[in-house]
Amino acid sequence: MKFVSLQDTGWQAVDAAETAPAAAPRRLLTLAQWQAVRANWPADLPVAVTLPNTFDVEELAADLPRIALVALQFPKWTDGRAYSQARTLRARLGYQGEVRATGEVLVDMLPLLQRTGVDAVQLRADQREESARRALTLVTENYQGDVSQTRPLFARLAA
Repeated sequence: MKFVSLQDTGWQAVDAAETAPAAAPRRLLTLAQWQAVRANWPADLPVAVTLPNTFDVEELAADLPRIALVALQFPKWTDGRAYSQARTLRARLGYQGEVRATGEVLVDMLPLLQRTGVDAVQLRADQREESARRALTLVTENYQGDVSQTRPLFARLAA
């Protein structure tokens, strides 16, 4: 799992007031901006899209091959809808690009974020990367299946 900030990844967030941003490399668009420009966006130009956690990611299925990064929003750490979005992107839609968790992302969330297919996080400002890395080492085996290990533990042991 990568720990990132927007500034150190090279993605440029577009002002939300800009309703139809011009195509340029490594732009991070809101969902509304993407919907406004996707018909004219060059297929070979990397783009990132930030999705609200209320959006049905299956509606984006046809666009996923063109999107390099999907940023999922956690407006509150207690709101887990973006976990479901991540799992749907990876397990059902086969999305291969980067899935990033943003917003109220706490260290305690990292093991489940990883299990649902998130591969990069922007931690909340008061969270420490060292603690986050440690949290990812605490549980080494999970009973349930997940996006990287689809079979539950009993099925893995039986095989």
